[in-house]
Amino acid sequence: MLTPIPTSLKIFLYIIIFLYGIVIGSFIDVCICRIPKKESIVKVRSHCESCGYQLKWYDLIPVFSYLCLGGKCRKCKEKISVWHPLLEVSNGLLYIVIFTVCNISVESLLYCLAGSALLGLSVIDFKTCEIPVGFNIFIGVLGVIRVLTDLSNWHLYVIGFAAVSAFLYLLYILSKGRAIGGGDIKLMAACGLLIGWKLIILAFLIGCILGSVVHIIRMKVSGEGHVLAMGPYLSIGVLIAALWGNIFLTWYFGILL
Repeated sequence: MLTPIPTSLKIFLYIIIFLYGIVIGSFIDVCICRIPKKESIVKVRSHCESCGYQLKWYDLIPVFSYLCLGGKCRKCKEKISVWHPLLEVSNGLLYIVIFTVCNISVESLLYCLAGSALLGLSVIDFKTCEIPVGFNIFIGVLGVIRVLTDLSNWHLYVIGFAAVSAFLYLLYILSKGRAIGGGDIKLMAACGLLIGWKLIILAFLIGCILGSVVHIIRMKVSGEGHVLAMGPYLSIGVLIAALWGNIFLTWYFGILL
């Protein structure tokens, strides 16, 4: 019988996980700002978007630097968007949720990294209706690692690679690219390799339902156009399916049988 982790140690671990999450979230924020502009995320130093002031290391501490500077650039005093620290905090909270559900494991680490990638590509896709291929490649690499850590079930992940993406690719061909984007196809393939065929199908269904409902509401309320960026909704579906999908499927098929 495993010894329960003392509350004080558990709180300490959650703090470490949160801090790790906001650091990764800060990098994802850089990706969100630079990738659509075709700027390097490695070679170009962090700078103020208004005056170009190159930030010092103490200006780059996630969340805390924003609070210490009062949400303004140290040099030009231009306001810094609150979305930057909010994204960092969101990523930190996401990590806590993942480790709470999946406990400390390789699976948790893979899901955290994938969650960060999904967060980044969702924001970019929402703004530009385009999913950068680098995010999908990164999630695909995580999928390969997932297969290698669960070789006895390798076929479930390989089937997952094609379970949704093959259908979407056929839809892409038949509609000549009008019904679905190539980035969405790659996203479902990469995520299917990470979470397996059962969960990727569930993720796709959740994403479609969520996307349809939210987009219809947006069209009614704000007059948004008919173009739908599916990336954010598919990403939410993947996260929900990865964390709670098996519980839902067990409950659902338990009712049927």
